[in-house]
Amino acid sequence: MKRLLRFLYTVMLWFLGLSVSLVVIYKFIPVPFTPLMIVRFVETKNNDQEVSFDHDWEPLENISPNLQKAVIASEDGTFLQHHGFDFNAMGKALKNNQKGKKIKGGSTISQQTAKNVFLWQGRSYLRKGLEAYFTFLIELVWGKERIMEVYLNSIEMGNGIYGAQAASRHWYHKDASHLSVKEAAGIAAILPNPRKFKASNSSSYINKRKTKIVRLIRHMGKLEY
Repeated sequence: MKRLLRFLYTVMLWFLGLSVSLVVIYKFIPVPFTPLMIVRFVETKNNDQEVSFDHDWEPLENISPNLQKAVIASEDGTFLQHHGFDFNAMGKALKNNQKGKKIKGGSTISQQTAKNVFLWQGRSYLRKGLEAYFTFLIELVWGKERIMEVYLNSIEMGNGIYGAQAASRHWYHKDASHLSVKEAAGIAAILPNPRKFKASNSSSYINKRKTKIVRLIRHMGKLEY
């Protein structure tokens, strides 16, 4: 028992040291790839499909404020106010799920960033616990501006398309710095399922989401991280 406890203690120390070190490193350097990128690559190879991978890192100042506002409006309306977790949204999501309605996670942009950069996909209690841990760390070490920068450079925005720059070029043939309000809303609107939906030549469902996001953007002031 003593050996087991000593082993677990050592593993915990190593995990804490490595996780904190990685979070500190990613505060200053671009995230080169995410676990999801690796998973998608393997899936594509196993299905004998052509591998498509587009990921161009851009600093936040090169990403249109319209897109920054659009993802807040679409994904996490209280991003600038909370400390990583929106407990009201989580409570509503739990009630909806208990009633048998469409599953909603209530995850904030901070939680999504923690999951995308450090963890695997899934709904296990272990992964959710680690997600909470990494969310706390990045809120503490990175701050809101860096979280938004990493989020917009790492999130999946189409088949083989990761990050704002790649998405802007794919959907609208322009750099992320030049996105209009409607174009930014188009990209944000597909985030619930970017491999199914299209930001341009969209379905009626996505067009409705775009309209709602545009309306919310127009009521947002200047972003202050």
